[in-house]
Amino acid sequence: MTMVFLGVGTNTDREHHLGRGLDALKQLLGALDVSPVFESDAVGVLGHRFLNMIVGAQTHLSLLDLTSGLKAIEAACGRRDSPSPGRITLDIDILTYGDLAGEHQGLTLPRPEVLRNAFVLWPLALLAPHAMLPGSGRTHAELWAGWQGDQALWPVAFDWRGLALTPPELIGAHALRSTLGG
Repeated sequence: MTMVFLGVGTNTDREHHLGRGLDALKQLLGALDVSPVFESDAVGVLGHRFLNMIVGAQTHLSLLDLTSGLKAIEAACGRRDSPSPGRITLDIDILTYGDLAGEHQGLTLPRPEVLRNAFVLWPLALLAPHAMLPGSGRTHAELWAGWQGDQALWPVAFDWRGLALTPPELIGAHALRSTLGG
């Protein structure tokens, strides 16, 4: 089994697509570890604010099979049918796949967005603070503590299958998260 971390985001009918994506990931991968959910401004596309989170899972799927499965989930949620640019029904990115670092089957692992985007690194640090980011020699928590970006994001309440994914104390403690890491 290989440990994977996936970035999941949506800016269109956000609650519906995020819940549907989690259901599909559970069906594909089995047991999921999930981070709190964050809202952030769109980065790299013009569009509405995103809901973002990280999903961790153990998988027996090869990297190629996992990629195919994730693309099928995105397509089932209308990813390729989006009529306007900037409207993303569901985006699922492989952030890490085991200890792989470098180019593998057309993917750069770990995905460069891990270090660039607060909406990836903060939930990853909350979900798996002591896990090492492959090739970095540092834990997710260490990387988040040293993050120096210029993005705003907010922890938001989100329930999936009756489970509150974002603890109320995180929302209360960080009602507006500004551009500082940690």
